[in-house]
Amino acid sequence: MTKSDIKFLAGPQNRWREFKFAFKVFFEFIKGFRALHFVGPCVTVFGSARFKEDHEYYKKTEELSAEIARLGFTIMTGGGPGIMEAANRGAKDAGGRSVGCNIVLPFEQSENEYLDKFVNIKYFFVRKVLLVKYSYAFVVMPGGFGTLDEYFEALTLIQTKMLSEFPIIVFDKAFHKELIDHIEYMKHKGTISPEDLDLCLFTDSVQEAVEHIRKNAIGKFGLKHEAERKSKWWLFEKK
Repeated sequence: MTKSDIKFLAGPQNRWREFKFAFKVFFEFIKGFRALHFVGPCVTVFGSARFKEDHEYYKKTEELSAEIARLGFTIMTGGGPGIMEAANRGAKDAGGRSVGCNIVLPFEQSENEYLDKFVNIKYFFVRKVLLVKYSYAFVVMPGGFGTLDEYFEALTLIQTKMLSEFPIIVFDKAFHKELIDHIEYMKHKGTISPEDLDLCLFTDSVQEAVEHIRKNAIGKFGLKHEAERKSKWWLFEKK
């Protein structure tokens, strides 16, 4: 982020600067919409940028993403290294489509080499909207603050009926044990409803995850492929 962007987040600013910032956000959305309009149907995979290709989580993400791609889904990620790269790589190896919505950062993040298409986005909140907008399901692999942010963003949208009840798969129960315990604790304290636990599948099984997507994404919502949407020449669109 530039110094002007950081300053914007520090509270009320000059009205002209805030107006200009709003337009920058608007154009970031338009850039994302144009780049991703024909990529679907997608399954978005969230996870850490920090795992290398010899790590068990990287390998498991490759395997799972390949199986999801074989269902006919495009694999969408944040476009960077680690789990994101593994997911995109798995899709490519299975002959599926692979796209990324990359965040522009001064460290950690640059687009990986397994993307058929990607878009660079400046703001995290714009990127989160795009990662949710085109997907029929969400897979949460082991990760850090950003992964949990994306997970709970999607979960909150589904819980509050702002988003259709697309399946969410949280993979690796050992890694997420304390998270699972805390969700159970929230249910016990009444801050979430018992039925909210049905919004997520916690699993260690690739096949269970794939069948869950087949039943609760394809079975419930069908699939609308990009071929069903026609590009508009006067908008300079390309599939």
